[in-house]
Parts: sequence; C-alpha cells; structure tokens
Amino acid sequence: MPSRKTVGLVLGSGSSRGWAHIGAIEALEEEKIPIDYIAGCSVGSYVGAIYASGSLNSLKEFVLRMDGKKVFSYFDVVFPRSGVLDGTKRLKEFFSMHTNAVDFSDLKIPLMMVATDLSTGKKVVLKSGSILNALRATMSIPGLFAPVKVKDLWLVDGGLVDPVPVGVARALEADVVIAVDLNSGIVSRKKRTRQARQAAKKTGDPQAYKSELFQKLSDYYETAGINFAGKISEMLGRESSTPDIIETVMTSINIMQERITRINLAVEPPDILIQPHLGQLKMMDFDQVEHTIEEGYAGVKDKMELIKSLLEPA
Repeated sequence: MPSRKTVGLVLGSGSSRGWAHIGAIEALEEEKIPIDYIAGCSVGSYVGAIYASGSLNSLKEFVLRMDGKKVFSYFDVVFPRSGVLDGTKRLKEFFSMHTNAVDFSDLKIPLMMVATDLSTGKKVVLKSGSILNALRATMSIPGLFAPVKVKDLWLVDGGLVDPVPVGVARALEADVVIAVDLNSGIVSRKKRTRQARQAAKKTGDPQAYKSELFQKLSDYYETAGINFAGKISEMLGRESSTPDIIETVMTSINIMQERITRINLAVEPPDILIQPHLGQLKMMDFDQVEHTIEEGYAGVKDKMELIKSLLEPA
C-alpha cells in the first residue's frame, strides 16, 4: 500500500485576521487532513506555534472569551527610538499561558517562521532555538514594534517580504501545499451560525482555565482593558479628527502586503489557496474573533473536495 502524501500548511500574516487560521486548522482536523509541516509569517507563526504545541483549543477558548480589543494589553507601551512597542513580556505571557513549549524542538509538528533582515531586506527563515524570540521577530511590525536581534541580525515582520511563505513549505518537500492568505477577498455577509454563537457564550467549561496563570491573566485583562489607541493619541497630542497612528501604520502595511502577496502567489502558487472572506475586516479589528474564525473554517470547507482529491495516492 502506497504511503500517504505529506501536507505543508502555510499560515499568512494579517494581524487580527489571524484568528481565521484557527478555523482553517479546525476544518482540516475535522476532515482528518494530516498536517506534516507548518510555515508561518507574523500572526500565522503565532497560531502555527500554538497548534504545533498541541494547544489550539486553549487559544480559541481564550480569544472567544476575551474582548479582542484588549489584545494590545499584552504589549508594553514604550517609546524606544526604533519602535513604539516592546512586546517581549506580554507576548511571553500570551504564548506561555497556552503551552509549555519553549524551543522549536518542543513542537509536535516542524514549524518554520519568516522574518525580514532589517539591514538587507532579505527573508530569514527561523526554525530552531527560542520560539519566543522567533515570534517576536516575525511579528515585529516596523514603526510599532522594536526590531529583534536574532543571531547577530536585526529582524522585523516577515510580511514585508513574504506574507504567505509558500516557498518555505516547498523547501520542506511537502507533497501538497495548502496556503491560507488573509490579505484578499470580500467580507462574508452571512449571519453567524447558532453553534458558533453558543460556543462564544460558554463560560462553564472546567478545562478552559485549567492553569492558574490562565485564570489570573484572563481576569486581569477582562477587567483592566487598556485603551491603547487613546493612550498613544494622548502621548502624541493627536487631534481627534485625524487617523490614529496604529490605524495609519496598519492600513498602510495591509495595502503593501496585499500587493506583495499577489505577486508572490503568482510566481510560487500553492496547490490549494484558501482566501477567507475578510476583505472589509481591518487589521486591528480584534473584536471580530468569532466571525473571523468562522470565515477561516468556511474557506477550507469550500476547498475540501479538491484537497482530498490531491491527497489521493498516485
């Protein structure tokens, strides 16, 4: 009997849109589609790392319970010369509350993350050592987050050069590459499903807050709620009628990444391209968690017949 084909999953960048990756992975698991390798960029790396450590359910339960706009509460607001935010402490909390994985070798599925070398503009693939350092690098949006030094290189967000790193998955020699692109499509007008609404309202699951840290952090951020945009505006003396710095930077990067993605995918297309309908969802709309997960799930389901056909033994 011939061995099954291997699958490489590519999880692209997209900030708040990244929760769509949760739904996409759930759809693949539901249909028992194996995932042998993961290549991620920015938030795709974060979700990929959580999944590869076996903790995706913990992440989903948390983001559904939490007011998504408080996500930035996990980052320390500072004003170094190189960036507005230094997210090391909060990102560590946001990651370690879901998993005990520390090193790439701790992951159950091989994972590669894409970052950008600030001095050369070249793509850098991170696949060993500290997961946290790699995440800080691949998620360091220029102008908002300070760059991260990894092996003598100053690194920033991989989305500057390769928002959906299909080539990285190809290098792993996966037989079938499934890529999730969050930078295109139009938002779905369909109503949320009753099942998803009920899932978001569940609060009595005893497994959801199994760790003391999970409970402590959840309670803190549910009640504290830092108004990040307002804080930045106050510090910069911005007029209320002008777009805030976060919206301006993120929208600009979104425009850039959409065009880079289009070019890269034309040159190096995946076998299956998943494009959830998130076009009208802004990159900082962290309060649309439920809808975003649903769209990722639906995007994979729409392509499931094709996925299964490609995975049939030759």
